[in-house]
Amino acid sequence: MTITTERFGRVLVVRMERPARRNAIDPAMTAGLDAALNELEDDPDLWAGVLAGTPEAFSAGTDLVAGPGEPTARGGNYGVVRRDRGTPLVAAVEGPAYGGGFEIVLACDMVVASRSARFALPETARGLVANCGALFRGPRALPRNVAHEMLLTGAPLDAERAWSLGLVNRLVEAGEAEAAALELAQRVCANAPVAQRASLRAVAAVFAEQDERGWAATDTAHAAIAGSADMAEGIAAFRDKRDPRWVNR
Repeated sequence: MTITTERFGRVLVVRMERPARRNAIDPAMTAGLDAALNELEDDPDLWAGVLAGTPEAFSAGTDLVAGPGEPTARGGNYGVVRRDRGTPLVAAVEGPAYGGGFEIVLACDMVVASRSARFALPETARGLVANCGALFRGPRALPRNVAHEMLLTGAPLDAERAWSLGLVNRLVEAGEAEAAALELAQRVCANAPVAQRASLRAVAAVFAEQDERGWAATDTAHAAIAGSADMAEGIAAFRDKRDPRWVNR
């Protein structure tokens, strides 16, 4: 089982647990995330959620060998990134949140990170583009030039800098992210859930049109590289554990 859940009062903690692959997202994990977040949204006794990985990693993103599975009806890619949510969700990040893992973080409402956390968008290093929200949520959550650096170099952003730039709400010691995220979620639950949902949906409505343009632009970017020789080479190099040989076509 790659997704587990645990209830702490009115908070649902959802854990990605595929440590041998650094919680890379395969079809089973997408299905499990979708089911867990459906439960979070549909159960009136749950007022907030925490999304965590393992102590070593949040998520390395898409499993480039197995693939992530099909987008789900309610959640989109990974069962998460296009979800219409009214229940607050806190990301608890230990270790790397790379590629789609970072895009899952960007889809959450708040972020708690330990000092071991690192955020990266390595897609262009594999001949790909970030297609799960980072092309527009990244420049929204970070200064645009910082988002550009992440998208174009693939270089990771460490937890300290992510906190100083406002991406991270709480910065804690290694191993403490889930506990601190649970504390933050419980603080959320001290307030009226009807008002919480109304507030989140109002914020989402403000950005809805911008998001639709963002998804359309993402589709255009993905179409531009789909079937390219560089895309095939990037994936092959990743599988073969070698440096890619780009041909610019």
